[in-house]
Amino acid sequence: MPLPMTFKLHGVGSWAVLRGGELWSLNVPQSPRGQLAAVSLDSGWTSLFPSQFLRRQQVLQLYRKILRAIREVPAEADRRYLKDWAREDFRRNKDATDEDAIRMMITQGNMQLQELQRTLKLAKS
Repeated sequence: MPLPMTFKLHGVGSWAVLRGGELWSLNVPQSPRGQLAAVSLDSGWTSLFPSQFLRRQQVLQLYRKILRAIREVPAEADRRYLKDWAREDFRRNKDATDEDAIRMMITQGNMQLQELQRTLKLAKS
């Protein structure tokens, strides 16, 4: 089990702990415009609205679910192909900022995940 990631919310004086993709102990006073000043992660400072932070968690959760489903694929070559496809697809869209586009991509990813799970279920029966 990975260690929890702790980070400090810059400018608001609160701490948060990220465990298993879930946010714990977050007590964040917001700025007058309703946004967090910045979040300090290992890679540096990133400005995030609370909705963006939650959307990021949805994307990471979807990515993990897809990788878990791919582990069930029986053929090694197919597993490798699907894993590379998933990584490339998420990497290609990592800089997307439009909320509507991100929601659409999450919906499409969930549909593709369901299709993969149905296919695997059929292959097992």
